[in-house]
Amino acid sequence: MAISISGLERLQNSGKEAIIDLLESRINNAYDTMQNGLSYDMYSDGSLTGQMNGLQALVADTPTSGTVGGIDRASWTFWQNQSFSGVSDGGAAVSAANIRSYMNSLSNRLVRGRDSPDLCLSDANYYNFFLESMQAIQRLNDPDADLAKAGFTTLAYNGAGRRMDVVLDGGYQGTTSDGNTFGSGGAGAVGGCPANHMYMLNSKYIFYRPHRDRNCVPIGDDRVSVNQDAMVQIIGWAGNMTIANCFLQGVLKA
Repeated sequence: MAISISGLERLQNSGKEAIIDLLESRINNAYDTMQNGLSYDMYSDGSLTGQMNGLQALVADTPTSGTVGGIDRASWTFWQNQSFSGVSDGGAAVSAANIRSYMNSLSNRLVRGRDSPDLCLSDANYYNFFLESMQAIQRLNDPDADLAKAGFTTLAYNGAGRRMDVVLDGGYQGTTSDGNTFGSGGAGAVGGCPANHMYMLNSKYIFYRPHRDRNCVPIGDDRVSVNQDAMVQIIGWAGNMTIANCFLQGVLKA
């Protein structure tokens, strides 16, 4: 990612006229934009040039096809993640009435001895279904308690032998339907969990691996143009997401 500032802007933003540090402000904005782009990539299928393998590749909707880490999932069943469809496996579209039952069915597939999922990432639709299912049975021991009076700001699911946080990773920019775009995918690319998806992950076996020399850091010194009054700073990232055990990862889908 390139951050540029013209000579005129540097003059206008110097001395007593410098209300804000324009270059620093642009660098901070670039970091935010890069993080949003990384969020998009972390849920991607890795099909775009230069894109990391995201959750749609590592924990696929159709785990019987595709190659991950050089291993063909069609040939090796141990490398296939778990996938539960509300319509196909549960018999009805996911809703507030059945989401906890579907979560139970999926999480039970992800237990092996002491191994079980410890993180649940959800888009806004499925998060709301889970929230509504919990609101219907909420209980308050303390009448002055703030937690759960009108819902829950922090949700947890108890299943598969352990507690796991249920994290909303969608909201305003969680799908391509809101028209807000950013990230390496260009038009239509937004951050957050794909629409109508909930990932149950065992974080023991899935890794975010940025290169230590390219973890959203400046590359080299400031570049000064040879034919115009301008300066450019390059910020770079390199790395991938990897997985050591696909079989103990799961996705709930429509």
